[in-house]
Amino acid sequence: MSSLFKRVAGGLCIGAITWGLSGGVGAAPAGTMPATFDNPVLSGFASDPSVCRSGEDFYLVTSTFEYLPGLPVYHSRDLVHWRLIGNALSRESQLSFVGRKSSQAIFAPTIRCEAGRFYIVTTDVGGIGNFFITAGDPAGPWSDPVRLPEAVFGMDPSFFFDDDGTVYYTRHGGGRNGGVYQARVDLKAGKLLEEPRLVWSGMGGIWPEGPHLYKRNGWYYLMIAEGGTSYDHRVTMARSRSPWGPFEAHPDNPVLTHRHLPDHPFQALGHADLVTTPNGDWWATLLAIRPQAAAGGRHHHIGRETLLSPVRWREDGWPEFGQRGALDQPQPTKGLPGWHPWPQPAVRETFAADRALPPHWTFLRTLAAGRWSLAARPGQLRLIGGRTGLDVVGTPAFVGRRQERLNQRFATEMDFAPAAPGDTAGVALRMNESHHALLRVTGAAERRVECVLKTGGAPEVLASAAVPAAALQLQVRAEPRQYHVAWRAAGPAGDWRPLCSIPTHRLSTETATGFTGVYLGLFAQSATDKPATADFAWVDFEALGP
Repeated sequence: MSSLFKRVAGGLCIGAITWGLSGGVGAAPAGTMPATFDNPVLSGFASDPSVCRSGEDFYLVTSTFEYLPGLPVYHSRDLVHWRLIGNALSRESQLSFVGRKSSQAIFAPTIRCEAGRFYIVTTDVGGIGNFFITAGDPAGPWSDPVRLPEAVFGMDPSFFFDDDGTVYYTRHGGGRNGGVYQARVDLKAGKLLEEPRLVWSGMGGIWPEGPHLYKRNGWYYLMIAEGGTSYDHRVTMARSRSPWGPFEAHPDNPVLTHRHLPDHPFQALGHADLVTTPNGDWWATLLAIRPQAAAGGRHHHIGRETLLSPVRWREDGWPEFGQRGALDQPQPTKGLPGWHPWPQPAVRETFAADRALPPHWTFLRTLAAGRWSLAARPGQLRLIGGRTGLDVVGTPAFVGRRQERLNQRFATEMDFAPAAPGDTAGVALRMNESHHALLRVTGAAERRVECVLKTGGAPEVLASAAVPAAALQLQVRAEPRQYHVAWRAAGPAGDWRPLCSIPTHRLSTETATGFTGVYLGLFAQSATDKPATADFAWVDFEALGP
């Protein structure tokens, strides 16, 4: 066992691999291991996953781009079932993304732990660049950012803690046809000890990014993603006796990809990270998409998701991923550290002034101070809409959470009295500024509910219906290829009244571009200088299938 396996409170802390809530199947109780599990283990937008282990606990972070709170931290005991325990970027003093377009800001974090301390290093694209934050407890609070300024742009940084105490900083550089650059870093001083230099250019695929350095049996292994984060995405690997190279390529590169399997349900596999279990088994987290056939092509709309792959070391010292460099569905559970599903949250979420907003709710570019309140109307979440809407680069009165399933129900009860004809509030399905859909209530004298779709041009009202001047319930029922939008009056449960259906490919990444997925949320917007206030009594968030 390596000297990097440090004893800390609560167990062993594995900061970087050296050797010498929830996804998947959740039916079995803790301790009863089924034969297989299903990917993804984190469904919905959970891209660029990075993982580490502390004792018997695993922690994972993902990219969040323009959303705040950002850098969600997930906890697992078995690598299959994950629960959100906090966000590493949760205070205005840490960062804001004012002026940042969608799919900018936080790219590709890496989480590591060493000597009882947790580290996340990542990139704020268009902002402060590469930085790291630290915490004694992965649930937080996390420190303010420590910048690692460089003369040239680099992204996707990673830390590796070597046996002699040296910490290596490894990142992408050089853009589309660049490579992997590396330097030593002094974490106490918060600075690089030299200019990063090129150590490997990969196998010739574009965007050789997401690098991670590991060590096993005296070999340094460098793993990266190549081919761009789309259908040509793949994982490649090289090794050297020195962390500086020269690196020899894995003889079977790419070690994991589905670019040659166009009919496989998972596509765009890449951006992997390695972790060991307490028993010494190796696994990899990685991202993938689940495209749907639509409009003559393939379209994915809920983002890049987190998958789990077994890793086996061959006699020649090279790793083998999945099943012959691909991932079957389902996956065998052999080698998992156990089986530990978390309790399932209630479908209906309510609000209270003495309870913080749960960490799955996020805002755009800031924490939206002044745009929401849990105290203005106790028992309700109030949104205070200004003139800023979802179609501009700003911070509207919007709070949302990732669509986590292809089959999902999202519903709410809203009390909203428009003061001016153009005041609106309701439910939003957001991909970015130019592509989103609204189930909105509007109209001061004659109130109506509208289904609105914006896909690059002017918003289009797909359907409209007169509604009573009272509280309403609004619902989106998601299927892999359609969103079904409906409403009904609040009070005794009545039948939902269908309003419209929206093809999911209209909000897909292939249509809208970008790196995120659809968020399901609540919004309010005013047509005048007088705020438009909307009160939400509850939100239903229900998984209806995978």
